Amino acid sequence: MELVLPSTEYEKSFRQAVEEFRHGKGNKETVEQSLVKRYDESASFFAFVEKFFGETKGKFLPEGYVANTTFWLVEGDNYIGSVNIRHTLTPHLLEVGGHIGYTIRPSERGKGYGNMILELALPKAKELGIMDVLVTCKEDNIASAKVIEKNGGVLEDTRTHTDGITRRRYWIHLE
Repeated sequence: MELVLPSTEYEKSFRQAVEEFRHGKGNKETVEQSLVKRYDESASFFAFVEKFFGETKGKFLPEGYVANTTFWLVEGDNYIGSVNIRHTLTPHLLEVGGHIGYTIRPSERGKGYGNMILELALPKAKELGIMDVLVTCKEDNIASAKVIEKNGGVLEDTRTHTDGITRRRYWIHLE
């Protein structure tokens, strides 16, 4: 099990995960929605993967988005999930999204991979120079709250955004 940069090597498994996200009982979180939308808008799987590499340098980003790095959690040639590390915070990300967003494909949930993906992402955030990491989750997402707390998250507060959703906001200090 490891975090890797997106690659066409995982195309078959990733395509299967997209179908799970579309038709499963997915949590409809931002990372999941973003992956499916971006996948649907890409001319090819190669173009889909290449876009991630540009985004690490701030290229190909919609207005208001920040440079970010995406990793995929894989085991062998099996795509398990994605984690996105945003290099900086906008006012919106400070309220809603935080530095790190992650999702596990529906067929792999409940197996401890959420904890693993966040645990593996934190050293990557540190490599990017992020020493205080903001991670958020919906107030009623107890499983995510436990994952964040297990990885050192300290609850700062809960806030209700203009979208009407209340989120827990956790900070993880990296040393």
